[in-house]
Amino acid sequence: MIKYAVNYLKNTFHPIVKNGNGDIQEDLDGKLILVRTEKGEEVMKAFLVNSEIASLFEKSNKEIEKFEFLRVMTQEDMMIYEELKKEEVTSFFKCKELVQKHNLVMNLVQCRLTFDRRKISFYYTAPERVDFRELLKDLTQVFKRMRIDLRHIGVRDESSIMDGTGICGKPFCCSSYLRKFESINVKLAKDQGMPITPSKISGTCGRLLCCLTYEYENYIEAAKGMPPVGSAVMTPSGLGKVCFIQFLNNSVAVKFEDGKIKEFKKEDLEMVDADVNVDIEVNRVNSNYSTDDEKVDARQLKQLEDDKNSSTGNV
Repeated sequence: MIKYAVNYLKNTFHPIVKNGNGDIQEDLDGKLILVRTEKGEEVMKAFLVNSEIASLFEKSNKEIEKFEFLRVMTQEDMMIYEELKKEEVTSFFKCKELVQKHNLVMNLVQCRLTFDRRKISFYYTAPERVDFRELLKDLTQVFKRMRIDLRHIGVRDESSIMDGTGICGKPFCCSSYLRKFESINVKLAKDQGMPITPSKISGTCGRLLCCLTYEYENYIEAAKGMPPVGSAVMTPSGLGKVCFIQFLNNSVAVKFEDGKIKEFKKEDLEMVDADVNVDIEVNRVNSNYSTDDEKVDARQLKQLEDDKNSSTGNV
């Protein structure tokens, strides 16, 4: 039965075991420990796994790598770890200087060293494939007796490993529980009555918000039977034209020829084939937002949708 685990890159759950598959008797909850991963020895924080969660995990037969527990971090280990963190910063800037020297189109994101200093990893983003052979030659001269890993990641991956807080006030989904990035397009935002402005529908990564997919099916279900924006409808107050839809409260706003706007439940409306002398902003599907404060062009929207190199799964 799993007793302790750690959260690794992108907050992934990894059980820890002793000597390959032995039980751990020490109290590790909340302590910094040294574990062995595929990269080498790394420092992580252990936590006690709820017995019910452990049982469900065991039954699921999920193939998640188990990390070997080496020891609890000693005071001497902590001093080495502090120096290691400082070394990662200086190494990052050394690599950045070499990237500039070779005029490479790549954005260095992060540097990580294993505790045993056997491997150093540099994470970077780039719009296209980068020929870093000359860069690698220089790095081998600077970081001797170390395995060097230059890892190309996407802009979504960058946000996931850097961590942060989204506009909702909660930790990034990609850093906490999201394992796979779905393909997202602007249509999802339009169908949900979101403002089609980059600052309101994009995340820190510069791509469309992942959460646009979470409630999309609910909006599609709510839209059934709703008259489309711009259609003529007969209301209890007379003939008018639909100017926007409020999906969440199941209501439709109708504009009349005198310029007044009223909201009605969809069951109180009847679509009719008639000409109504009313001008409406067809792109405005929700009265709570306005696009007047931000001009949007097709190139901006295309960039928000661009999934090329946005995620690589190479973290």
